[in-house]
Amino acid sequence: MTTDTPTAGILGRPYLLATVGACALVFLSAFESLAVTTIMPLVSRDLDGAALYALAFAGPLATGVMGMVGAGNWSDRRGPAAPLYSSVALFVLGLLIAGTAGSMEILVLGRLVQGLGGGAMTVALYVLVARVYPPALHPKIFAAFAASWVVPSLVGPFAAGVVAQLSSWHWVFLGVVGLVVPALLMVVPAVRGMDSEPPADPVPWAFGRMGWAALAAVAVLGLNLSAGVPGVGGVIAAVALVLALVALRPLVPQGTLTARRGLPSVILVRGLASAAFFGAEVYLPYLLTERYAFTPTFAGLTLTGAALAWAGASAIQGRLGGRLADDLAIKIGASLVLVAILSTLATAAFALPAAVAIVGWILAGGGMGLMYPRLSVMTLALSTPENQGFNSAAMSISDSLGGALSLAATGLVFAAFTTTNSFAGVFALTAVIAVVGVVMAPRVAARPGSSDAPGAADPQPADPQAELTRP
Repeated sequence: MTTDTPTAGILGRPYLLATVGACALVFLSAFESLAVTTIMPLVSRDLDGAALYALAFAGPLATGVMGMVGAGNWSDRRGPAAPLYSSVALFVLGLLIAGTAGSMEILVLGRLVQGLGGGAMTVALYVLVARVYPPALHPKIFAAFAASWVVPSLVGPFAAGVVAQLSSWHWVFLGVVGLVVPALLMVVPAVRGMDSEPPADPVPWAFGRMGWAALAAVAVLGLNLSAGVPGVGGVIAAVALVLALVALRPLVPQGTLTARRGLPSVILVRGLASAAFFGAEVYLPYLLTERYAFTPTFAGLTLTGAALAWAGASAIQGRLGGRLADDLAIKIGASLVLVAILSTLATAAFALPAAVAIVGWILAGGGMGLMYPRLSVMTLALSTPENQGFNSAAMSISDSLGGALSLAATGLVFAAFTTTNSFAGVFALTAVIAVVGVVMAPRVAARPGSSDAPGAADPQPADPQAELTRP
């Protein structure tokens, strides 16, 4: 692949197919993730799978961490070609399993395979960008990836609802399969054009990090399933939570779990934001379809409103630049998420009009749009060249495991409460997480001249992964 013509642009002849194919893979991964949130209440009802509802979301996030760590290490050793092909194959296999599932257990299995492939694909695409595109084009290709997340955020929930109503929820999974393969084929010429010679001194296999990632995933699964074990379910849940936190510790900067000021708190707040927002979001369409008789299509529009607010707030904070301090943007964003979750809690607890939760969730999207870009900026600003890769990976891992653990916990709460109070219990738990996020938000700012200032973070081994999530 020719990489010495940056003036060609990412849509120029040397890069056109690679750009379109890579963006299509990001788009399809994002579309599938958002679409499933819309249709899962229908799937759960069809397959009698309420007990595994949360696991269908938490499981892929957990196995995605395994995919991220494994694909990053594999890419460092042999380049991104084999990890990319393997990750897409796993993603497609997961779609096929989920799309043909006749029971909730099989559907969850498909989702676990999807998560493994999706997490690995994210990292492989990032390494592909580093190998194929010149540095001058990196900002443009990552901006294209961000746009590839925004578009499915706008159309995915509504489109999934329409497909589920007019045909079957099975086609929300199976329909993506026919689009993934052409997207991959467009990337193949770029992969073949890369230097395929293995490095003279290849990076060793990071079995330790992969083992911790696997332990974290197993702990999340155990936490989800603990409610089904009579008598000792509480003990299993407690042990699983402790194991998850123990496994997380080597994957993030030192001091993250104790909220050390500066970079560790940035990583922690990222996980708390993910836990609060996504832990509540997956139950909002469920609430609207079960309590307010919304169709999947109109329940999905609620997520579209939040996506529009997310994109709008992200654009606004970008235009404000330094006029809006990073820590202030994060404080405001965390507060908006808390207000939004409290509105859904009030709606569920007091049977308020659905509009209260819907309008509130728009605020949640705006809060995330303010926080996420600034957390990314602060992660790089508080890193050194030696640990930028590790810290970027840690941010994504915190993001994924925060959401996974929250969904596991909300699943337990949903199962433990009566039908009348189950939604209120879920939103109450996520509100508590959001409160912790608001309290921790001021700690993202490092004290000037302290050991938490930029460049003073504890050095960690490099990792090739960077986030390719919502903008």
